[in-house]
Amino acid sequence: MDNLGAQSSALSNMPENAPEFIPAPPVPPESFADMPAQSLSEWQGGADARFPPQSLSQALFRRGILFAGTLLLTLWAAYGMYQVMAVNDLTNVQILIMVLFVPNFAWISFWFVSAVMGYAVALSPRSMLRVPRLAPGSTMILSKRTALVMPTYNEPPHRIYANLQAMYEALREMGALGSFDIFILSDTTEAAIWLEEEEGFRDLRARTGGDANLFYRRRPRNIARKSGNVEDFCRRWGMNYEHMIVLDADSLMTGEALVRLAAVMEVHPEAGIIQTAPRIINGDTLFARLQQFAGGAYGSVVAAGLAYWHMGDGNYWGHNAIIRTRAFLENAGLPVLPGRAPFGGHILSHDFVEAALIRRGGWKVYMTTDIEGSYEESPPALIDYAARDRRWCQGNMQHMAVLRTRGLHWLSRLHLGLGIFGYLASPFWLSFLLVGMLLSLQAHYIRPEYFTNEFQIFPTWPVINPQRAAWLYAGTMAVLLGPKILGVMLVMRNRTRVEGFGGRWAVLAGLLLETILSSMTAPVMMLIQTSAVMGSLAGRDIGWRTQRRGGDRVPFREVALRHRGHTILGVVLGVSAYAVSPMLLAWMSPVVLGLLLAIPLSALGASRRVGQALARAGLLLTPEEANPHPIILRSQKIQNDLARKGMPVTDPLMRIAAERELRELHLAMLLTPRPGVKGDVDVDFVVAMARLEQAESIEDAVRFLSAREKLAVLGNAEGVARLVSLARPRAEMASAAQ
Repeated sequence: MDNLGAQSSALSNMPENAPEFIPAPPVPPESFADMPAQSLSEWQGGADARFPPQSLSQALFRRGILFAGTLLLTLWAAYGMYQVMAVNDLTNVQILIMVLFVPNFAWISFWFVSAVMGYAVALSPRSMLRVPRLAPGSTMILSKRTALVMPTYNEPPHRIYANLQAMYEALREMGALGSFDIFILSDTTEAAIWLEEEEGFRDLRARTGGDANLFYRRRPRNIARKSGNVEDFCRRWGMNYEHMIVLDADSLMTGEALVRLAAVMEVHPEAGIIQTAPRIINGDTLFARLQQFAGGAYGSVVAAGLAYWHMGDGNYWGHNAIIRTRAFLENAGLPVLPGRAPFGGHILSHDFVEAALIRRGGWKVYMTTDIEGSYEESPPALIDYAARDRRWCQGNMQHMAVLRTRGLHWLSRLHLGLGIFGYLASPFWLSFLLVGMLLSLQAHYIRPEYFTNEFQIFPTWPVINPQRAAWLYAGTMAVLLGPKILGVMLVMRNRTRVEGFGGRWAVLAGLLLETILSSMTAPVMMLIQTSAVMGSLAGRDIGWRTQRRGGDRVPFREVALRHRGHTILGVVLGVSAYAVSPMLLAWMSPVVLGLLLAIPLSALGASRRVGQALARAGLLLTPEEANPHPIILRSQKIQNDLARKGMPVTDPLMRIAAERELRELHLAMLLTPRPGVKGDVDVDFVVAMARLEQAESIEDAVRFLSAREKLAVLGNAEGVARLVSLARPRAEMASAAQ
């Protein structure tokens, strides 16, 4: 009660005759468009964006190399594994090892061949897209309008507004603001963050003078998460824009990148989506810096390979990409899948499906590596990366129901299949390790049948060829680490980029450190992904929570709780392996050691102090950190300035009741239902108003209402008026006492 009383003391300062605060409209006039949900079971066909003969032959050649190379490597490995295990006939356990080994090796071979192709392409870069270049200080006249859309869900507002302000200022300096509008699309469900978003938006407009280009909308109901958020924008305002550039909460793009991306869409009318290859920035913990280094050092080879064989049949990663709004409206309306979660319901990993449907509609989906200045951030710790990965896993498992969609391009099915197997690879790997232990147990405890019932001169010895096993292991490691080595080789060819990484020795040291630490954490990720896959297949909905960003500290207690099961399993595996044979323990040591050290490794990765110490030592540097683009520095400065303000501690209901200017701002920014659209009954609002009828003070309102009911009250002018009426007697008494 004392705490609520202290918070409500601000009510006595509520002005009676303060001038009304009338902000500019938070959103532009609507131009409603239809976006029908697409059928996955029916397809009448459409205008297919077929390759011209020359492009078709290029596609066949490039993809032929990819699949032929993958097949040859897989056959070599399969034959090598057969020679390792087979003396005469394979046992059932050995056959099972083959069954588990071959798909996993095919998986890593596919990405190795793709990286080899990317390395070859990067040596003499050629793009399918005509990407205009800008002279320093110049701009480009764009004939079409583009919307920058930033969906947000309970994110720290100051981080979002810092990036948006930096992008706004960059576009203004280029003279390109007339071609761009910026939308903050909020799905926030925490009342305090909602009010902070509205205040931050008001302040953003005041700092930039961007009333005509900056807009904010919060949805009352968070339907279909991010895909529903973007779909709502397209229905309301999509017709006003030829293109939209979809951002994530941690996205940042330079003015040059934004302008060039829009220009590419104008000169390629067949393009429905053009995806950029973002670089990771702002990593301060050890884990984030490892991700940042890996993306900077190896990402160019991977991205170049993808762009080379994707051609116009590429994929979409959900952010830092430009989309033709007409193509999106006509083809990317997502249906609700039948059945219960996780396979039924709204499509979680929407980006892959949207790209597949847009490609089905006859539009090209490109990826470009020619546009620099596209940035994103990494989760700060392994447990945050794993939480995001579990969500992605459920979304990719859900794609099993999308694979059979009629009319999809075969490469779109491949993208969906690769996403699925990217998570199935972990259960395959775990099963391979367990079956390997079973084979060792069999050899140790079960007496082999040296002489069978059939007549033979020599006995059947259970022999594994150690020399061939060593060669197979070396080949597997070469294929597994090949993309990293190729990425570093490419970096070494560019003197400017080498200097950005801190020099040649720093690049090699970073490669060694990243490889060791990522190998140590791989067993933990294997178990996390296996658990996520099994949970999804068992029908468990993983849910959706806000991602922790770089500025948040990761408590050690949370790290220990998350990894205690991994540590226990490491002890069990280690003891079991040693009981069988010291040689088996040696074979299992990378996995056992990674699990045993899960807690200290994860805590070390979450350490900002360790990450910054490595940066001072010149390790794990990237060019984006060593020589940051001015927009990165500008965003960091704005973010630091905004962070000093802090977040109000007063309850949101009390703030709305007490602060007239905030209340008028809030009421002016409530989303107005479209004319003629009748909404469902808001049960939370009905219950909340009934509770408020029983309340005698604003403190009662704070105590009586749940978080969802508070949102409902704040989302309705009638509810806000009731809060004010509850607060007024206290304010009047305080005024009389003075």
